[in-house]
Amino acid sequence: MTWTLDPAHSSVTFSAKHMMLTTVRGSMQIREVDLDFDAGDLTASSVRVSLDAASIDTGQEARDQHLRSADFLDAEQHPTIEFASNRIERAGEDYRIHGELTIRGATRPVELDAAFAGIVPNMQGGRRAAFSARTTIDREAFGLTWNVALEQGGWLVSKAIGIEIELAAVSTADVAQAQADAELETANA
Repeated sequence: MTWTLDPAHSSVTFSAKHMMLTTVRGSMQIREVDLDFDAGDLTASSVRVSLDAASIDTGQEARDQHLRSADFLDAEQHPTIEFASNRIERAGEDYRIHGELTIRGATRPVELDAAFAGIVPNMQGGRRAAFSARTTIDREAFGLTWNVALEQGGWLVSKAIGIEIELAAVSTADVAQAQADAELETANA
């Protein structure tokens, strides 16, 4: 079945410690999602997500400009952040998504703890599916090494970055019917 991202109900957020005390949160816009989703066996599914690096938003324009700069994301040279799954496995009631994350041209393996909220009919006659995922990465592993040592010890910006994803996908009745018709035609050929 063909699923389309519902951007109004999807988000990618992140968090980092500032001066080892306060948590700074931000978000990025999702450019594109390719979701090959098997509701009967989620371990047979796959996902690819592309984020717009220049869209980073922490609510402070000066900080956001610094995060877009070559000190951090270098959004001019690396306009996207990419994730592609290569395996999904059960983890108790939930799932673990194994994949490759690319930030600033550096690709590293990551694991996301994920949950599938389910599928419900939507008001347009199609269906809606929802997923959540989270992970923590070491930003320095992706070349984001800028920092300032604090006089009292520690660092201005934490190495650990928490990432949370809420993904809503929709399948319209027209798309679902067209896909079912195509599958039936292929099966009868």
